[in-house]
Amino acid sequence: MVKIQSFTKIENELLPKFRKQLNEAESTEDVRKFFVYCVHELCNEALDRQVSLQFEDISLQPEGEQPFLVADHLLANAVFAEVWQSSDLSHIIGRFAEQAVGRYRRLEKNPAKTEAKIRM
Repeated sequence: MVKIQSFTKIENELLPKFRKQLNEAESTEDVRKFFVYCVHELCNEALDRQVSLQFEDISLQPEGEQPFLVADHLLANAVFAEVWQSSDLSHIIGRFAEQAVGRYRRLEKNPAKTEAKIRM
């Protein structure tokens, strides 16, 4: 029987801050940035800081088939790959990505509102 790790506790700790950041995002670039920051914090906690992530290692892909992209070199990292395969980490990142994509699309549809906020 395979043991599955769960990082739901970390997800629940990060979720309020992430939602607040998304609500305060004034541009699609802000949404991308907040997603990456949140995912890095999640991975640092889940991986016990054993893997050093770069900003572009996990990115939001609102136009793609999947809402996020993980760099190949990260998936090739033994520590990361083991946790990725034996936990709910990918599902949690997927849930964060779905929320971020929703906010991204709302901001994308209303660029005039975004521009008005920036000029205030």
